[in-house]
Amino acid sequence: MITSFYKKLGFLALFLLTIGGLTSCDYKQESQLDRIKEQGYIKVYSRISPTTMSVGEQGFSGFEYELVKLFAEDLGVRLEIVTHNDIAKILNEVEQGEVDFAAAGLTVTQQRQQRLRFGPPYQNITSKLVYLKGTDRPRDFSQVDEQLTIIANSSHSEDLYEVQKDYPELSWTERSDLTSQDLMDMVLSGEITYTIVDSNELDLMRQVQPELAVAFSVSEPEELAWAFNKNGDNSLFIKAIEFFSKIREDGTLSYLVERYYGHLSKFDYVGSRAFHRAIESKLPEFKPYFYEAAGDDLDWRFLAAMGYQESHWEPHARSPTGVRGLMMLTLDTSRQLGIENRLDPEQSIMGGAEYFRLMKDKIPERISDPDRTWFALAGYNVGFGHLEDARRLAQHAGENPDKWLVVKKFLPLLRQKKWYSRTRFGYARGDEPVKYVNNIRRYYQVLKKVEPPKSGNIELEQEANDDDIEPAENIIEEAMDQQGDVEDGVEDNIENSEDTEQ
Repeated sequence: MITSFYKKLGFLALFLLTIGGLTSCDYKQESQLDRIKEQGYIKVYSRISPTTMSVGEQGFSGFEYELVKLFAEDLGVRLEIVTHNDIAKILNEVEQGEVDFAAAGLTVTQQRQQRLRFGPPYQNITSKLVYLKGTDRPRDFSQVDEQLTIIANSSHSEDLYEVQKDYPELSWTERSDLTSQDLMDMVLSGEITYTIVDSNELDLMRQVQPELAVAFSVSEPEELAWAFNKNGDNSLFIKAIEFFSKIREDGTLSYLVERYYGHLSKFDYVGSRAFHRAIESKLPEFKPYFYEAAGDDLDWRFLAAMGYQESHWEPHARSPTGVRGLMMLTLDTSRQLGIENRLDPEQSIMGGAEYFRLMKDKIPERISDPDRTWFALAGYNVGFGHLEDARRLAQHAGENPDKWLVVKKFLPLLRQKKWYSRTRFGYARGDEPVKYVNNIRRYYQVLKKVEPPKSGNIELEQEANDDDIEPAENIIEEAMDQQGDVEDGVEDNIENSEDTEQ
């Protein structure tokens, strides 16, 4: 478990500091950390993938990139990144001291620990055997009799050598020139029959390619961590331990989890296929309206994601509560916005975009994106007053009411009399805006991959549960556990704060 690992690392850091103090009495030698600070930069090896880093017009981005950038800032130096997709090369470069460490989504394995030492784990994953939906599903490795191809020198290779002890006939091909995405594309095209992929990468890919199916898990849950030279001094390694302890304690790690994985939900093949069919069959008709409504301040694909969540792009949609049209506007809102016909898709989309802007303007200016956008979406769905009630509950509990990661825990409490009786606007189906925001984020991420942006528009920064809004495949389980139990933790905090007020 990650928590127990951090406790062990805390004792290790103290021990290493003590040893360092004793040895420094004999002679003074420049440490790795001193060298990094003197030269003004830290050199890190990584690889390009959806779960580590990607490179766009504005430079690097991604979950792993955010972590190493924060670490460099913590050290007060600039970040120099070297990328390569050959895992063997990455491990060798770290072992030989050519880079300061590797942040490349590396699984902690017994073989690797013999060569390198790993910092605190920040993510839990499992390895999955992947095949093409519609073809025969193998139930275990005895039925894997077609071509199996994996990344060379990966943890999957180590897993298969262990599996081969029970299945001596098992064979596979290893490729160092391909990425996990390449292998999944080859499964989709029928070029290979099977591959093995880490669950976090698969979850992201299946949002766009729902035909990828899981046969079974290859491994038990495994940890990802940064890799350091085993023979170097302890200075940088200790700083990494301190860094991860700090970002776990102050909530930064949980925030990054929410930012990059919060939009993922338990995979729904039927719903995902329906969305992709709608992109092909329905979206082209309404695309010009989303373009126009986006103006210069919104991403048209974000508005399209809202429209799909509201009505599945059905102009004549209606609900029992009286909302109607593609953007499901109430009659009062339509009149406020000057919309004559809610069933006209152009008017509905224009009105929905304008109403979203009005809602976003109500959010306090101190709240920056992407949290500002998620709050505006929640207000669009449940009403601004109920959103403010949830934020007040969070504040009374001593938590940050300006973070969506926090407030989305409190919104579902508005269903319960015990809590909504303490609020200004009363009862609300508070779980619905949480699901609403989650779904729009997921649709938006898919649209960003399959549809080009409007020229000149700025993409909404990828940000970031009950059964249907849990993080994909329990990734970063421990970090998400810090949010606490919605019922018990929130109740304790609020009641404690009320006791204090009395």
